[in-house]
Parts: sequence; structure tokens; C-alpha cells
Amino acid sequence: MRHNKKFNHLGRTASHRDAMLANMAISLIMHKRITTTLAKAKALKKYVEPLITRSKDDTTNSRRVVFRYLQNKFAVTELFKEVAAKVGDRPGGYTRVIKLGIRKGDAAEIAFIELVDFDENMAKTPKAEVKKTRRSRKAAPKAENTEAVAEQVTDEAQVADTAAEVPAVEAEAATEEAAPVEKKKRAPKAKAKTAEEEKAE
Repeated sequence: MRHNKKFNHLGRTASHRDAMLANMAISLIMHKRITTTLAKAKALKKYVEPLITRSKDDTTNSRRVVFRYLQNKFAVTELFKEVAAKVGDRPGGYTRVIKLGIRKGDAAEIAFIELVDFDENMAKTPKAEVKKTRRSRKAAPKAENTEAVAEQVTDEAQVADTAAEVPAVEAEAATEEAAPVEKKKRAPKAKAKTAEEEKAE
């Protein structure tokens, strides 16, 4: 029975709920923003904000208390070094929940929860992407190395042309020399056949 229990049970047992919230808190601390359902985001907000408040006091006892909840030494280190330093004098309200809409599969309300002081990391403009057509097989040329690559390609092309010209010239000379010999050999046979044909007639 839910007598006077105001927190959301999230359809889980107590142990499952605690493990899930601890894992989500670790992800939030490490990545600064996560996407989840609205109910889980609200439950996570209640779970993680006291831990962030505790991280402002960097003592061994505070680290042990936070580690009891998170059970991840890397997340505890990140929380006490990066997050606590960035939070500074903020008197609470360390996280922000923003609704994203409805999930297509089950119509659940989706939201992302983020650390307020780290939102400039998320607001960075993405790098300009090069549009690729479907039939294009060549990569976009890099501006830095285009001149060096062009010089190298022209040098290689000249070497290849001269190398190709030498065998071609030799091959042409060989065919020219061989052609008259073949004609001479064929001509007597043709004359011999005509002589035999004349005798037969």
C-alpha cells in the first residue's frame, strides 16, 4: 500500500529502483545530460541533487557518503572535481528537466535532464557537414594538402607518361619491322598458289 508515500515507485521494487537511479545518476554526472522518461527524470532530480550538495564539502566523509549511493569511484571523482567546482555558490537547483514530447512506440513522455552549469557544452554548434551525393565516390579535397598533392600527382603523371612512351615507341618500331617481313612471306605463298592454279588450269 502507498500510504503517505509521495515518491514515484516507477513500477519497480525498491532494490531495482535504487539500482536504476544510481546508474542514471552516474550517467548524468559523467555525460552531463541524459534522455529518459519524464517520470524517471523527476525521480532522478530528487535523487541526485542532494548528492551534488554533498559534493560541495570535499571531505573524506562526504566522498564516502556519496560513494555509498553511486558505487562508482570514477563518478565520485568527476562529481567532486568537475561538477562541484562548476556548481560553485549555486544554492540548489543543479539540474534542469526539459520535456521533449511523446515517444512513438509507447506514447511515454520523454524528457532530458541536464546539469544546469554544463549547458554551454551542449549548446556548441556542430561542425559543418560536407554533403555527399549518392554517386560521389571521391572524398572532399582537403584545403591544406591540395597543392602538395597536386604537385605530387603531376610529377607521378609525367613519370608515368615518359615510362609509357618508351615502351610504346619500341613496340611501334618492332611492329613496323615485323610487318614487311610478314608481307614478304605471304607474298611468295600467294604467288606460288597462283602458279599452281595456273598449272591446274
